[in-house]
Amino acid sequence: MVALDQKLLRDLRHLRGQVIAIALIVACGIACLVTMLSAYDSLQLSQQTYYDRYQFADVFAQLKRAPDSLIERIAELPGVQQVQTRVVVDVNLDVPSLPEPATGRLIAIPEQQTPMLNDLFIRQGQYIEPGRRDQVLVSEVFAQANHLELGDTLGAVINERWQQLRIVGIALSPEYVYEIRGVELFPDNQRFGVIWMGREALGTAFDMDGAFNDVALSLMPSANPASVIFRLDQLLKPYGGLGAYERADQISHQFINSEIESLAATAVMVPFVFLGIAAFLLNLVLARLVSTQRDQIAVLKAFGYDNLAVGWHYLKLVLVITLLGAGLGTIVGIGLGAVITENYARFYHFPVLRYRAGLQIMITAIVVSGGAAVLGTFTAVKQAVSLPPAEAMRPEPPASFRRTIIERMGMQQFIPPVGQIILRNLERRSLQASLSILGIAAAVAILVIGRYFEDATNYMIEAQFRQVQREDVTLVFNEPLSSRARYELTHLPGVMQAEPFRAVPARLRFQHQTHLSGLTGLEPQGELRRLLDQDFYPVPLPDQGVVLTTKLAEILGVTPGDPLTVEVLEGERPTRTVPVVGFVDELIGLGAYMDIHALNRLMREGPTLSGAYLTVDAHHLEQLYTQLKQTPAVASVALRERVITEFEKTIGGSFAIFTTVLVIFSSVIAFGVVYNVARIALSERDRELATLRIIGFTQGEIAVILLGEQAIVTVVAIPFGFALGFGLAALITRAYDWELFRFPLIVTPASYAFAFVIIFLVALGSGGLIRRQLNHLDLIAVLKTRE
Repeated sequence: MVALDQKLLRDLRHLRGQVIAIALIVACGIACLVTMLSAYDSLQLSQQTYYDRYQFADVFAQLKRAPDSLIERIAELPGVQQVQTRVVVDVNLDVPSLPEPATGRLIAIPEQQTPMLNDLFIRQGQYIEPGRRDQVLVSEVFAQANHLELGDTLGAVINERWQQLRIVGIALSPEYVYEIRGVELFPDNQRFGVIWMGREALGTAFDMDGAFNDVALSLMPSANPASVIFRLDQLLKPYGGLGAYERADQISHQFINSEIESLAATAVMVPFVFLGIAAFLLNLVLARLVSTQRDQIAVLKAFGYDNLAVGWHYLKLVLVITLLGAGLGTIVGIGLGAVITENYARFYHFPVLRYRAGLQIMITAIVVSGGAAVLGTFTAVKQAVSLPPAEAMRPEPPASFRRTIIERMGMQQFIPPVGQIILRNLERRSLQASLSILGIAAAVAILVIGRYFEDATNYMIEAQFRQVQREDVTLVFNEPLSSRARYELTHLPGVMQAEPFRAVPARLRFQHQTHLSGLTGLEPQGELRRLLDQDFYPVPLPDQGVVLTTKLAEILGVTPGDPLTVEVLEGERPTRTVPVVGFVDELIGLGAYMDIHALNRLMREGPTLSGAYLTVDAHHLEQLYTQLKQTPAVASVALRERVITEFEKTIGGSFAIFTTVLVIFSSVIAFGVVYNVARIALSERDRELATLRIIGFTQGEIAVILLGEQAIVTVVAIPFGFALGFGLAALITRAYDWELFRFPLIVTPASYAFAFVIIFLVALGSGGLIRRQLNHLDLIAVLKTRE
């Protein structure tokens, strides 16, 4: 072993506490990087492989009813490669183990198994047999949630007739990787499932022999999707087309892509914070080491070691610390990545979702950590290399003396000597103190962010499911019904109040902006479904005009008073112009609302409703569920409390892991910063502190001098950390400003208190370690002169 390597090992042993602290910070950054990159890689690879192998479509459209003869004309559209037409209908289900009704989406499939768009992967069982009208395949997640097995039966209301369906297979489809109806944020797999049924059986039951109401297309690589969609809409318009859309707007694909994009962004942002702090600490440690080893550098150069050898020696110290952290971080990251990927399997359903952490990711981790370390310590290494031997043999010149701000203001008599020493050192080392404040503030900010997600979701539940949606049950009918249905609803078991609504599919247009959405007509004085502004004040529904959610208004670029063109995609498909009269703040979905009577007038129809919001006596719920299961007119039933339960379970499970990891990582940052800065201060001032001990200062007083500085730095850093955390929460709010849902900018006092307590405990622990080292300070050794 060469002499410089022996010196390197001695330096590592001497700095072992600081080495461990910095290596842990590097490990946190690399763990985040490996976790996010590997989960991103695994999810993206699974998605792309599944889409390609099972022919996920590029364009989708729903319609009222069109004859099969139209298929040939669709196939002739420029850019269309393959056409798949289907019958798709939502029906009420009676699941044996479920007291309340469930919703099943029946999708027609060929009688004989053949390759098709949105093809099926059969996990268990077999394909349906030709001519067996009762045989079905069910989605895997629905079967698991309801403990359904091959051979079990489901009751379904199919075109107003009760029918038993026998499960012969359990399957997956690329169209329902994230299985929701399209109106929820999170899946309710017990109460919504996809069921595949023979084309002949389903077509006959719903008067769709030789017809279809759903079409999917795959496109040629050179095709223009917008052009294909425009031409397809023109073809489907006479048949009640509801507006075609491309893959990017398909609900399941939207959720998966949003998750993948979030992983990619997090893989860049979070490790940057950790590695930046690690680089700062490495620079401090190395700069101090160079300062205390000036004479050793001079001797090395005098014995013939050139600048390159000396620089490489100190750079190796940095790289050893970094590689230790990178190795540990890679191991932890692989473990966390596997946990994250397993968690995704709860929501995204692939035939195979395997966790993959390739060699490329590990090489990336090493290169990123090493690069951050080299950049962070460049100035310290340059300082070691540039020291001439003659100058390096001299001791480091003492700091120049100047009066502090407190002394210039004449206030020193009000501050005890210990306090004056603390303030003097903080002012003279202002840059070091500022960087320490920044490091601790970053740790506080990460803790705030960890709790922010919980605050945001709690607020979403309160705002959306307690203030806006106040009904117990939401019913959606198969077809629009007359107003008489409202009074019939009040006679259902346990129904105390019923408020009707009218939902109309529509394309909203303002200038060159369009959005495929719909209009919802509500009772103007309704109490069960309310329109509220951001302060929870009711927004009135005027006799004329439309009220939009703020996100939809942003997409369309409208302001109050602007004329909005509404192309209705139902009935006679009228095109109307209505004024925008106001906005409401809703966190889930996009909405356009009108007075239900105004919407009926716009449609030029009598009093008509598409569904109703109900409040129900809890003692009669079971009777109500039994009757709804066999009511032909009801297409789906949604229960508000079930939605809240699923929401809390999903968010709680996901963010519990996330918050725990952030608490551990931010605690490591806080400990690493406080301990390293205090340890460096001790090594820089051991001579001064020993002198104070000899002239009469107690151990407690010199501990107050050293740790008091760290306490002031920590106290000052905490409010900065709060502000930084709030700023990061604002950035996250903008990043999660999606059409599907929006995160509110809400950080509660409890989150700030949580961050404060964690940082206080970590600072107390690191301070205890420094106090222990002060108690063992060797006065004779540190007072020996270096000249």
